[in-house]
Amino acid sequence: MPSNLSLRRAKKVIWVIRISDVDMSMKPQITSVTPPHAIPGGEVILSCEGLRPHGDFGFRCSIGGIEARLVGASQTRLVALVPDGIRTEVAGVVIEGADGASEPFVMRIGATLVDSMHIVANPAVDPSDGSVIVTVSGTRGQKLPRTLFRVSDSGRVDEIPAEVLNPTAVAFDSHGKMFVSCRAQGWVCEVGPDGDVAVRGENLGIATGLAFDDQDSLFVGDRSGTIYRLSENGNATPFATLEASVAAYHLAFGRGGRLFVTAPGLASFDSVHSVDEFGFVSKYFRGLGRPQGLAFDSDGNLYVAASYRGRRGIIKIAEGATHAEVFISGGNVVGTCFGTNGQMYVATSTSLYSFNLGIKGILLN
Repeated sequence: MPSNLSLRRAKKVIWVIRISDVDMSMKPQITSVTPPHAIPGGEVILSCEGLRPHGDFGFRCSIGGIEARLVGASQTRLVALVPDGIRTEVAGVVIEGADGASEPFVMRIGATLVDSMHIVANPAVDPSDGSVIVTVSGTRGQKLPRTLFRVSDSGRVDEIPAEVLNPTAVAFDSHGKMFVSCRAQGWVCEVGPDGDVAVRGENLGIATGLAFDDQDSLFVGDRSGTIYRLSENGNATPFATLEASVAAYHLAFGRGGRLFVTAPGLASFDSVHSVDEFGFVSKYFRGLGRPQGLAFDSDGNLYVAASYRGRRGIIKIAEGATHAEVFISGGNVVGTCFGTNGQMYVATSTSLYSFNLGIKGILLN
């Protein structure tokens, strides 16, 4: 009898240990966050394992210690909106269900540098000091006291004392001179270090996008449908023709001297256009919703502010247009550019965000 009792007790102990092991494996975990970068308001998809709903609250998610609103939920996938107020760029994502909370899964959140702007195109980096130029553009014809601002990477904001009506795009030539398009007047202006303004091109329609090629020729996008090449003395000649846009034209040069253009329309299947040296226009990539500002990295990858397959943010298109992915998630995104030390800047219609991703922009080679 004693030996049989001992055996039953031993078996019972083994059985309890095995149940404990199973319970530990039920703890929820996050296997991926897509995309791995976002700004506040961006939508991220969390792939999950071991997640069971709790009777009282179903599922919960927090990002950077702040509860995130869920807009979609199942036991294998949660869709969350990145909340405001996250104070760190590297943030932990935690999910919670009936079996407790997961370990944090790391993602990157854009650091807010400035808000209360009115940005309608790409920001631009001043090569002389690495600061970022952003705009308060206003409605067409609206005169504002200050329209151009210089933002340091620490978030310090300085007004540029220049009177520019409805500034849209900003670009720097190889000598570090700053040029700004003025859509209300159809001008391109050069803005000096002290804020003095000189008109360098006129009669450019609704002048929006700007880009310099490697010969310092300036190209200007008129949202009515024409891209102009501006000579050094200010003469504008038509270079290429596209369809009219409901918003600003956006321009950027890629490797090989080709000009890339977006002209957002009302459809959800717009294209990035490529223009060769003779002004011939072709479609580089199709399937974007309302594509706007664009920039290239040194590997030839293209980044576009757009929506792709129903998700908005910065879309990364591999060189040669082989595939696309949402690289940074966020709403109301209008443009992007790269800094001098691997930063990536993302502009929404009201704010500027910074990511330290170690990506080198193509124009910084």
